[in-house]
Amino acid sequence: MRTRVQAALLLFVVIAVAAFAVPLLLFTASDRTQQLVLARSADLDRFASLMDQAASTGDTSAVAAEARRYTQLYGEPLVVTDTRRNPVVQTGGMRAADPDVARLLDAALRNQTAHPTGALRPWSRGSRMFAEPAGTGTRVSGAVVLRASVGTAAQDITRRWAAVLAGAALVAVACTVLARAATRWVVSPLRRLDRAVGRLAAGLPPEQTRAGGPPELRRLAIGFNRMARTVTAALEQQRRLVADTSHQMRNPMAALRLRVDALHTHLPASASRTYTGVTTELDRLETLLDDMLALAAAEHRAGELTVTDGSDALCDLTAVAAAQHRLWEPVAHRAGARLTLRAAPARVTAACTDRELAQITDILVDNAIKYAGPGAEISLRCTTEGRLAVLTVTDDGPGLGTEELALATTRFWRSGRQRHDGTAGTGLGLAIAEQLLAGRGGRLELEPARPRGLRARAVVPRPPGDGGAP
Repeated sequence: MRTRVQAALLLFVVIAVAAFAVPLLLFTASDRTQQLVLARSADLDRFASLMDQAASTGDTSAVAAEARRYTQLYGEPLVVTDTRRNPVVQTGGMRAADPDVARLLDAALRNQTAHPTGALRPWSRGSRMFAEPAGTGTRVSGAVVLRASVGTAAQDITRRWAAVLAGAALVAVACTVLARAATRWVVSPLRRLDRAVGRLAAGLPPEQTRAGGPPELRRLAIGFNRMARTVTAALEQQRRLVADTSHQMRNPMAALRLRVDALHTHLPASASRTYTGVTTELDRLETLLDDMLALAAAEHRAGELTVTDGSDALCDLTAVAAAQHRLWEPVAHRAGARLTLRAAPARVTAACTDRELAQITDILVDNAIKYAGPGAEISLRCTTEGRLAVLTVTDDGPGLGTEELALATTRFWRSGRQRHDGTAGTGLGLAIAEQLLAGRGGRLELEPARPRGLRARAVVPRPPGDGGAP
């Protein structure tokens, strides 16, 4: 944002300075050109007056001598003629017979004044031609042509332009410094507020935003700090409630299990079914507590990774998949299912830790074994899709309907077709996997398999510099 604001302000500065400097440059060039024209016009008037006097007296020596002294002093040639275009004086190598001079003489003898048009520029070179008739009123007694050099005028314009451009540059620099200071004054509080919002959204304790900048931003920062303290306290109380409840329930449950186990030898045979049901529910409660703690930890970790740089994490997806396949294959065999591994032809790396990926794989394979049913075929596969690494667990079980797929990652949700033999899950496994993947910038995709079953895809970014990674 700071860059965009500065770019907009600098563009405005450039436009404002250009709107001031360009007209001033044009004016200085036009003004110096006008000075040249006025000066040479005054010289022409003087020579025209001398020629008019010479025509009256018949003595042209004064105008000739004055013309030669002028050329010696200024280096600009002159041609003065009478009404019949007979040269009275020619200086500096310029002749009345020259085409350009002849054309101007004809115009002057027709009582027409010729002055150059167009403003000079610093790069202007050469000379400009001036012509003026001699005489009074409509009576023409001769003509004067002057070739004026523009070198001195162009140098003056160059100096003036340099001064204007230097001033414009100083103004632009000063405006740039002011724009950067103003941008920093406005944007810095917004950046601090943005970081604090990101931490708060991730469930982490936000930074206390320092009030600064315009009054509106100061009020906003004060309001945010007040809100952040309230939200953080509520989230911390909720997190602590879940963790403390889970921890505090472990000891009573462990004691309850010991007492139930101690009662087992004293129970009659008719109570075996009740005893089995009690121990099954105890197992389920312990699993539920473990999953709640795992979910709380996954959510906290995902929040940390949202606002911190976790790009240094790296693991071998194929190695983790192979290890988990060896671990779960006997479990699948005991459940009457068949678990196969379809490894990638090359090593596949993922931007996460081995532990996180193993936990995600455990959840997906465990769900497939539990709900696909006896005789199911379950496959574990590692692939790459451009910048992504994908771990896919596919089964040919009953799968999930469209509405069920939309609810599958909801906490504590379980399908209506869940098993009732005591091996059903807590409904937290997929939510845990989703949080672990989200923390690494990945996602969990659930979709129907063909012709039947469920396909779960754990999609994780590949580390930078690995294959298709940016």
